[in-house]
Amino acid sequence: MNIATLWIIVGIVLILSELMATSIVAVFFGIAAIIVGLLLNIGVIESYSTQFMLFGVLSLVLLFSTRSHFKRWFVGYTADSNEQPSRFADDIGSRVNVHTDFTQGAGRVVLNGVQWDAESSDALHAGDIAWVVANHGIKLVVSATKPN
Repeated sequence: MNIATLWIIVGIVLILSELMATSIVAVFFGIAAIIVGLLLNIGVIESYSTQFMLFGVLSLVLLFSTRSHFKRWFVGYTADSNEQPSRFADDIGSRVNVHTDFTQGAGRVVLNGVQWDAESSDALHAGDIAWVVANHGIKLVVSATKPN
């Protein structure tokens, strides 16, 4: 395997790694590596120092000049709180199953088939029933007594 093929393989791996880490950064390093590999393959560049310098410059230029444009494609639309109000208020008063014992006021509960981090001043144990009384961000506040 020659060095040009290695650059291209590294570029493809970097681009594919973006599927796991959606920071929209590795893809630009991948594109730069593929460009260096192609230029090396057709004989435009030869020395190692030129390869690494071109890779660094291309990566930074691509990253800073086009990242904001690409980010809109890869990151989904997020509704503004004015456009779609929070639905946490709908869950207040809902019955939940305690999934893990609460230690120092923290544990996990199951609401509508989904596990949630929760807080409670009550001593709750796995298998108990509790009720949602409030939320702090995405953490539910639960109680052993049903709210009125």
